[in-house]
Amino acid sequence: MIIIDSQVHIWAAETPDKPWATEDASKPHRPVPLGHEELLRGMDAAGVQRCICVPPTWEGDRNDTSLEAARLHPDRFAVMGRLPLNQPSSRERIATWKSQPGMLGIRVSFHQGRTKSWLDDGTADWFWDAAERYDVPVMAFAPHAVAKLGEIAKRHPGLRLVIDHMGLSTALKGKPLGPAIETLVKLAPLSNVAVKASALPCYVTEPYAFLSLHPHIRRVVEAFGPRRVFWGTDFSHLPCPYGQAVTLFTEQLDFLPTTAKEWIMGRGIAGWLNWPLPKA
Repeated sequence: MIIIDSQVHIWAAETPDKPWATEDASKPHRPVPLGHEELLRGMDAAGVQRCICVPPTWEGDRNDTSLEAARLHPDRFAVMGRLPLNQPSSRERIATWKSQPGMLGIRVSFHQGRTKSWLDDGTADWFWDAAERYDVPVMAFAPHAVAKLGEIAKRHPGLRLVIDHMGLSTALKGKPLGPAIETLVKLAPLSNVAVKASALPCYVTEPYAFLSLHPHIRRVVEAFGPRRVFWGTDFSHLPCPYGQAVTLFTEQLDFLPTTAKEWIMGRGIAGWLNWPLPKA
């Protein structure tokens, strides 16, 4: 079984010529940057073959750190990059976005600062049309607007849209997750919508094996099917060892047959993003 982590942030240290973003950005998950060398060691120890690098908001709209990892290790890393939706130049860039070596698509977030309003004030409207036209897969984090993302996917049936973190918000940590999950599964009939089952240990306060998560994972897999649910970790934000984030799915979820685990743990995301698996 090939294991592909659908979301990991890597980043470099802040420097005078590359300052971190102060607007529309979250704070770094830890004081010491996470580089691809450290990540590779963690992947090897946990049995993870590949990672999708998602540049973090605190680096602004830079993708260079992640693209460099993909350049150095194209068999291990690929990128879902950031594109500033409020900048006119972005409209020209999207046509050739996937021609960047290692770039598979775009990750957008609408949960902080000005970006919270972009789904409603028209700022992002052009983007969905363009992503559909140029067949650029999109990962979206908008836990306050999951239903809105469903409306967008319905209007753009050719858009490949992935809902990040099962539509959950960090504000729900330690609180009931059921209502948010029910909002998410209403999108399951849309065949162009998939789900990242990523960062899930971050939304509970209990220790491994995070038993309260199991029924929610089952609900999502039953609704979307294992081919549209993609395992991931948000490595730098995990409250548990990397290996436990893997075995949560590979060993603890007894309701998943082996074939379903193969899709969830890697085959599904590779197919959705057109990242060819190695030949046997």
